[in-house]
Amino acid sequence: MAIGPEVLKIKDLKKSFGETAVLKGLTLTVRQGEVLVIIGPSGCGKSTLLRCLNGLEKVNGGEIVFGGQFLTDPQTNWSRTRQRIGMVFQNYELFPHLTALENILLGPLRVQNRKKEEALAVAEGWLTRVGLWDRRDAYPRELSGGQKQRVAIVRALAMDPEIMLFDEVTASLDPEMVREVLDVILTLAKEGLTMLIVTHEMAFAKAVADRIIFLDEGVIVEDASPTVFFENPATERAKKFLNIFQYDDYHKNEGAKGDSGDSPLTPPVIF
Repeated sequence: MAIGPEVLKIKDLKKSFGETAVLKGLTLTVRQGEVLVIIGPSGCGKSTLLRCLNGLEKVNGGEIVFGGQFLTDPQTNWSRTRQRIGMVFQNYELFPHLTALENILLGPLRVQNRKKEEALAVAEGWLTRVGLWDRRDAYPRELSGGQKQRVAIVRALAMDPEIMLFDEVTASLDPEMVREVLDVILTLAKEGLTMLIVTHEMAFAKAVADRIIFLDEGVIVEDASPTVFFENPATERAKKFLNIFQYDDYHKNEGAKGDSGDSPLTPPVIF
């Protein structure tokens, strides 16, 4: 999908928790249809950035402009804005007393006041696409981690958001369940949905991103295409994070061992 005009602008964004500065003047622009993957070490401000964009954290300085609206304005109607900026969390956040379908219908019916027939048709369409229509009457306790996360994604998509925020949505999943969730996000990317994704899945980041944003200590250290970032990072900090090494093949060297049993393996080369 083609990348469109600017839809989100972040300028000099600051966020602190007490005396600890988490975001230190972060500036970033997002265009329509763009997929930004935000990576970095734990505690660098990735999740905090998404929470600021969704109004879950109050910023201490700077601006967030979305569709011409200043979200940093104290008068921002976050209930209305969150219908346009969807967010999916690491721990699903499903209501345990509601079925999968009831979780999905809650927002469209109670927040958006849509007709039940319309909301049900949208929910059925999304649940069918993610392979869960047959599990619509199951409660969260009856679903696997991957199924719960797919329901959480559908719940956000049913509100018809303009931007989606994904915060480590595979972090709580067993490895075999990760792919089923990432496949859903890959499909959304191909369809041109604007997304900001925080993840530690580097292979997925490389596959889905239009741009990689590498954060460290509350600032953007690198902003590059996936190819450039993963194959030729510009900073030593990014190289260290990616742990880019080139190792000799151990098995190729087995035959070259001397009588003493010592191996002539060469040290790793750091790019």
